[in-house]
Amino acid sequence: QVQLVESGGGLVQAGGSLRLSCAASGRTFSMHAMGWLRQAPGKEREFVGGVLWSGGTTYYADSVKGRFTISRDNAKNTVYLQMNSLKPEDTAVYYCAGSLVGVRGPYSYWGQGTQVTVSS
Repeated sequence: QVQLVESGGGLVQAGGSLRLSCAASGRTFSMHAMGWLRQAPGKEREFVGGVLWSGGTTYYADSVKGRFTISRDNAKNTVYLQMNSLKPEDTAVYYCAGSLVGVRGPYSYWGQGTQVTVSS
C-alpha cells in the first residue's frame, strides 16, 4: 500500500537545528494529510504538527510553535520537519504518519521513527 521512510535524525546541541524528511511511496493518491508525532522515554506519544497535502495548511503544537516548520513537496510525496532552536525537551523518537482524514489522524501509515537527541 503505502510506505513511509524517515531520515534526518541525529544528535545536536541545544540551540541547533535539524531537518527531518518523510518520503511516501506506493499508493499515495488517497493520502489527505501528514502528521509528525514524537515520543520521549517514559512519556506518551505527542502530536507535533501536520500538513494538508492539498493547499499546504500547517498545524503545530504550542510547544514547538515558532521553532518548527512543516512543509511538503507534492511532486516528491515528501514532507519535512525543520526544527530550529532545539531544546533538550525536544529529545524523542519522531514519527511521520499518513492519514486519509486529517493531520490529527486517524493514521493509516507510519514511518519507522528517527531519533532526535538534543544535549544541553
